[in-house]
Amino acid sequence: MELIGMLDSPYVRRAAISLRLLGIPFQHRSLSVFRNFNEFEQINPLVKAPTLIGDDGELLVDSSLIIEWAESVRTEPSLMPSAPAERLQAWRLIGMALTASEKSVQIVYEHKRAPEHRDGGWLSRVEGQLRAAYDMLERHAAHGDWLVGGRFSQADLSTAVAWRFTQLVAGQAVGQHDYCALRALSLRAEQLPAFQALPPE
Repeated sequence: MELIGMLDSPYVRRAAISLRLLGIPFQHRSLSVFRNFNEFEQINPLVKAPTLIGDDGELLVDSSLIIEWAESVRTEPSLMPSAPAERLQAWRLIGMALTASEKSVQIVYEHKRAPEHRDGGWLSRVEGQLRAAYDMLERHAAHGDWLVGGRFSQADLSTAVAWRFTQLVAGQAVGQHDYCALRALSLRAEQLPAFQALPPE
């Protein structure tokens, strides 16, 4: 089984760390959807990262779907809470973290444009959405070491991956000093062996 994509993508990294924590063996192949487009296209005509190539040769795309599949065949304990109320809370927080990842990616792409072609109004709106996502996550992170039920979950994983990615690519939009609880959560998560084994490239 292979996971295709670069770990500088928050989607590839959250899928990779999740597979590792759920006990799903895989090989990681670091291909860029930009620099390695032709090679990636030969594997998956969609050229979408992450792409998981199953042992049967079939492809699975989208980090959330890959994680959902991994949860269904896991050998290690689930990364999702079992209690319905806590599971719903985790989903809500994961949605916030995925929004933060998405808005960070949009900022990256907008800055790839020549300065005279950037849409300042749209960029300002995206940065506002990014801060709104982290404002909501910060309030939850301030209540304990982990976000849901006092134990590490997919909500923490997705949030920590998003936060690290934002700091790498859009740190100017989100100051660390404004999000002390998220910074602390990220540092705790990044000390876990699975995070250290799969750092952003």
